[in-house]
Amino acid sequence: MHLEILSPENKIFEGEVNSVIFPGSNGKFQILNNHAPLISFLNKGEIIYDKNNKTEKLLISGGVVEIIKNKVSALIEVIPS
Repeated sequence: MHLEILSPENKIFEGEVNSVIFPGSNGKFQILNNHAPLISFLNKGEIIYDKNNKTEKLLISGGVVEIIKNKVSALIEVIPS
């Protein structure tokens, strides 16, 4: 599936992934290929995605995610490092 992670400042990631885990308002949830359409708010936590069998993590302070037809779009606020 195609994942796109955007912040107000720039595009953080765009590419094909096997799975992604989001910090939802009611706890963590995982998105796999062919997931049903969904829109959800995101809480503070980590976005964890599997790209080419390598796990990547991104710490966020919140945001929103939309899933439609194997396209996952997340608009997030990144926690400054």
